[in-house]
Amino acid sequence: MNEKFLELPEEKQLRVINATMEVFAKNDYKHAVTDDIASKAGISKGLLFYYFNNKKNLYSYVFHYTMDIMRKQILDEKFQEIDDFFELLEYASYKKCVLIERNPYLMDFSMKCIFGDKENVSLDLQKDISQETATIFSVYFKNINLNKFRDDISPEYLIRMLTWISEGYVLEKKMQGKELVIDEIMADFKQWTQYFRKIAYKEEYLNESN
Repeated sequence: MNEKFLELPEEKQLRVINATMEVFAKNDYKHAVTDDIASKAGISKGLLFYYFNNKKNLYSYVFHYTMDIMRKQILDEKFQEIDDFFELLEYASYKKCVLIERNPYLMDFSMKCIFGDKENVSLDLQKDISQETATIFSVYFKNINLNKFRDDISPEYLIRMLTWISEGYVLEKKMQGKELVIDEIMADFKQWTQYFRKIAYKEEYLNESN
C-alpha cells in the first residue's frame, strides 16, 4: 500500500474502506469490481490503484483493518477483567454488535474473507487469515477460568458452535428482510449461552450469577 493513503484525512480513508467492505460483502472476490469501489468512495479508479496498486492489496489492507478495529473495540479494560467464558462471550458479542451497527457490511466482509473462495487471493493473505482464526481462542480467552468446564467439554469447540449459530441467526434475519436490533440479538444470545453453560460447566459453577 502507498503510504500516501494514510496521509489522507480519516473521513476520506473511511470512504474507501467502507466502499471496499460493501462491494466485497455483496460479491465474491472474483466478481467484486474495483470500478464500483472507486465510485462508492468518490475517487477515480486510477487513484484507488495509486494507493493500493492492485485488488489483492486493497482486499488485504481492508481485511487487516477490520480485524484491528474489532480487536480494539472488544479488548478493552473491562474485557480483560472477565474470567467467565460465557460472560466474556456475551460482552464480546455486544461490543461486536455495536461495531456492526455502525458499519453493516463489516461482518459480511469479514465472513467472506475467512470462509469465502480463496482461489484468487494471495497465499500470504490466506496465511494471515488462517493465523487470525487459529489464534482467536488464545487472544480473546486467555484469562478465562478453564476449571469451570467439565473434562469432556472443549471451550474451543463451543466457540465454533456459537459462531455457527450466530451466523445462521443473522442469515435468517437477512432472508426475512428484518433489521438487526442489538437488544433482540443479545437477548437471544444470552439464552444460547445459558443453555450451553448448563451443558459445559461443572455442577458447582452452575449457580454462579452472570
